[in-house]
Amino acid sequence: MRELERRRRLEGGFFLAAFAACVPAANWMIGNIGTVCVPNGPCLIPVAPEITAPSGVLLVGLALVLRDLVQRRLGLRWAASAILLGAALSATFAPSSLVFASAVAFLFSEFADMAVYTPLQRRGFVVAAIASSVVGLVIDSIAFLWLAFGSLDFLVGQVIGKAWMVLIAVPMLWWLRERDRRVGLSPT
Repeated sequence: MRELERRRRLEGGFFLAAFAACVPAANWMIGNIGTVCVPNGPCLIPVAPEITAPSGVLLVGLALVLRDLVQRRLGLRWAASAILLGAALSATFAPSSLVFASAVAFLFSEFADMAVYTPLQRRGFVVAAIASSVVGLVIDSIAFLWLAFGSLDFLVGQVIGKAWMVLIAVPMLWWLRERDRRVGLSPT
């Protein structure tokens, strides 16, 4: 039993660190990585044929899944604390023109993710993570675009880009769930 608790804390710490790293990395990507960088605007990447989005969407989508994993390993309080930390990091690392939009969108989307994930997790971890991430990515996209630019022009691209990262994470979520069952590691 002691070994399982050590594993839970170690993995939870890894997920928490990865979650926290996504925030400044996403803000950095928006200004530095893309196939096209709009002058005084975001760097864009293709997310579907003829659809682009600011490059940071990839890590924002991943952060939604990682928040669920923090909660699975460390519990609700750690997940809530991670959201507050993420919002502070978002405000710290966002370009000055995007600080408010970035922090508010992060707070709303991550707490919405938590509100969906928490009741669904006992019914099915993978489905809960997907459903909560979809809710979170839509809220994040709408809130960020509206607060930052007063426009939803990039909404489709934002949603698609974040959804790609959630879909890419599904096999890892499934593997983790199956490994947890095998070793007897239940969620907190």
